[in-house]
Amino acid sequence: MALMKELARSDFPSDFKFGVASSALQTESAPHEGGRGSSTWDYFIEDTPAVQFYHKYKDDVQCLKNMNIENYRFSIAWPRLIPTGKLSDGVNQTGIDFYNNLIDELVANGIEPFVTLFHFDLPSALQEEYHGLLSSNFVEDFTNYADLCFKTFGDRVKHWITINEPQVFAVYGYKMSLSIPDEPSTHPYIAAHNIILAHASAVKAYRDSHQPTQKGEIGISVSAQWFLPLGVMPADKHAAQRAWDFMTGWFLDPLVSGDYPFNMKAILRDRLPTFTEEQEEMVKGSFDFIGLNYYTSRYTKPLKLSSNDVPTGYENDQYVQTLTEKNGVPIGEQAGGFDAIFVYPEGLGEVLLHLKLAYNNPTIYITENGYPQKRNSSIAIETALQDDVRIEFLQNHLTYVRKALSEGVNLKGYFVWSLLDNMEMGSGYTIGFGLHYVDHDDDFKRHPKKSVSWLKNFITGSSSSSS
Repeated sequence: MALMKELARSDFPSDFKFGVASSALQTESAPHEGGRGSSTWDYFIEDTPAVQFYHKYKDDVQCLKNMNIENYRFSIAWPRLIPTGKLSDGVNQTGIDFYNNLIDELVANGIEPFVTLFHFDLPSALQEEYHGLLSSNFVEDFTNYADLCFKTFGDRVKHWITINEPQVFAVYGYKMSLSIPDEPSTHPYIAAHNIILAHASAVKAYRDSHQPTQKGEIGISVSAQWFLPLGVMPADKHAAQRAWDFMTGWFLDPLVSGDYPFNMKAILRDRLPTFTEEQEEMVKGSFDFIGLNYYTSRYTKPLKLSSNDVPTGYENDQYVQTLTEKNGVPIGEQAGGFDAIFVYPEGLGEVLLHLKLAYNNPTIYITENGYPQKRNSSIAIETALQDDVRIEFLQNHLTYVRKALSEGVNLKGYFVWSLLDNMEMGSGYTIGFGLHYVDHDDDFKRHPKKSVSWLKNFITGSSSSSS
């Protein structure tokens, strides 16, 4: 991965927000402390204990301050605030106190909170009661939870993200702890439909009752890749569009136009839920900004199914095969710690430009972008701290951020994933995205990596060179 143009903070608008991101599920730990209820993904915490943010948040705020970071994206754990997920069952004051203390600590140190309301940790009680995202009951319960957050924290929180990576949760996360033996091919689309309605309902609650006085903004964070046609035939280009539609357009099209992408409607037909006129009115325009999580890209070509093959689920429904190389040449260098990520910074620029052209140039924050490195007990801490490859990754992606700004993309900020080497779903601690190494054998002590110095120098206006 070659270093591209050296950048400086002065290459970006003075009000452009640089920040760092994390999530409650991946950092907080303490799943059974402070009155927290269980979530459907808690087995990740129990099997690979997270990094004790619940107890060490003041230390971590100082890590942010030491980097001169002025914006921190974190999530609130729904079951820590409302143990059963249902507001009518009561709130957990200890949980409210924790987030009040965290927000106050951030503000006292000059750090602006960006708060995600739902980052995968669905209260287990809702999964048990009505199968969670598969029920329209989710919409009301999520809205009530969101409204509680607006009322409680909105005097200090001015940037709200309703749901993180809805595509990931709709395809994979909704079924965690789900007691249904079969998985109908309609389930991801039902889950996504309820996510969209829950998002829009929460936005309506914020706009109707809180935004006029609190003067904040609200949006959603979607995951995206750039899909390049493998060949020059129209079928390859159509495959790239379908891949986009089934990953990102699935959620952005309803929010911008009030309906699902044409490709999804044509392929799925009656398996795709529909919006009523009232729902369409609520969904359309239900965002002040779009959050974008970008890590990698793919080539695409059409997937041909035989006459005996009927699409049976999300992957086959797209009629797309994604590939990581063309003519034997990878789309980008494979990340050292995670074989699904191929470094392709150009893709971030293409996604940003596509959002401008296809979705009426919305306000955008890049809410996640980061590099994974391999992590295991055989790698010495001193070695792990020398993360020049992460510095190159960030520098190269920021080059395309700057290019997108010059092309008129309405981009307002960039958040690095992540503050710490936290637990990654499906990988535990075998990889690390963090700017800080966490020593599990020494009271979870935080060690700043080389990228911390680079980021601090960049933000303060010094050279961003990796040397």
